[in-house]
Amino acid sequence: MIDSREGQREALKRVAGALARSGVRFALAGGYAVWAHGGPEPEHDVDVVVRPDDAGAAAEALRDAGLQVEQPPEDWLFKVYSDGAMVDVLLQINGRDVDAAMLARARDIEVLSVVMPVSDMTDVLVGKLCALNEQRCDLNKVLPAARAVREQVDWARTAQEIAGYDVALACLFLLRRLGVAPAGDEIDEVLRLPGT
Repeated sequence: MIDSREGQREALKRVAGALARSGVRFALAGGYAVWAHGGPEPEHDVDVVVRPDDAGAAAEALRDAGLQVEQPPEDWLFKVYSDGAMVDVLLQINGRDVDAAMLARARDIEVLSVVMPVSDMTDVLVGKLCALNEQRCDLNKVLPAARAVREQVDWARTAQEIAGYDVALACLFLLRRLGVAPAGDEIDEVLRLPGT
């Protein structure tokens, strides 16, 4: 029996390899992107991002590589299985399409002996923060990641991009109080409550 973490790693390598060979632009995202940048290894599924226009070509390349591709009811992702381990191929993050600019910010990093594009840490942290809401507010998915990669985050851009998400702003306030996010006028302006 394959350990679940080992299975995720193998699935990650297979998906990245298949997409790289196909020429479809992609990037490792989510918790495994944080891990590639020095953060804690996640316990859940692997995420990669592709542009919506490339979804069909990506799915075909993954099927051609012998992987099982399934389309869930949601139209903003599809799922890929390798020996029971799952990889989410995301076309959107928090309602925003993955675009060429996001993929251009990714940089090649060796992950598990495979060189692959890994998402920019600001993009990853913005995605994690904006996923927080009143029903799902697990700070354990954000705080350790933010602390581990804090030097690699553009905090001013993070503040600007989460300005419309109240729970994300509350988490940014906490990160600022803990000293994870630095002091700065751009951040403080976004965190200022109306009327103060």
